[in-house]
Amino acid sequence: MSNFLAVDTSSRYLTVLAQKGDERAYIHLGECAMKHSQLIMVEADRAMKQINLKPEECDFFAAVTGPGSFTGIRIGIATAKGFALGADKPLLPITSFELIAYNVSNENFCVVIDAAHAHYYVCGFCGGEVTLPPSYMSESEVGALNLPLYGFEDLPFENYKKLDAGKCLESAVKKNTRKPSGRMHALYVRKSQAEEGRKC
Repeated sequence: MSNFLAVDTSSRYLTVLAQKGDERAYIHLGECAMKHSQLIMVEADRAMKQINLKPEECDFFAAVTGPGSFTGIRIGIATAKGFALGADKPLLPITSFELIAYNVSNENFCVVIDAAHAHYYVCGFCGGEVTLPPSYMSESEVGALNLPLYGFEDLPFENYKKLDAGKCLESAVKKNTRKPSGRMHALYVRKSQAEEGRKC
């Protein structure tokens, strides 16, 4: 069984999951969007101490890489990379779409994430394969998909089911088929507001 530390700072909440053998430490804080940078190292340290896990004992470090909060994503990735560099261990990136998809049993569905201003990040799955690449859609476009929809926020769609993102992290880490490596990059489906507003 793997030893690992996984973090998710991609949205308003903060999730930290540490595992050492059969022992597990789970911390989930809601509504801390502007405090990720202040809390992440404190909570990661707290989770590892709960199960007496040292960074050098981890087989890998995982982080949710988006899409989601641009600043939050960067904080989570930087945290995982810092631990991995210091302990000379590999990285396991997990997208926000995979965070949900690894916890859904339906064969054909879409994961939907709020992108603000009545727009959404969407990715489709069927039988474990991506059928709709990560996309940026309007509310009407999402509604026209006519598929079961899943996510971790309160969204205005009839065929939508909200999952607990914090509880989804463990399954997403353990079921992920990607082998940990030295690479981890943010998944940006669209440009940030600052980039979009930049004048050429």
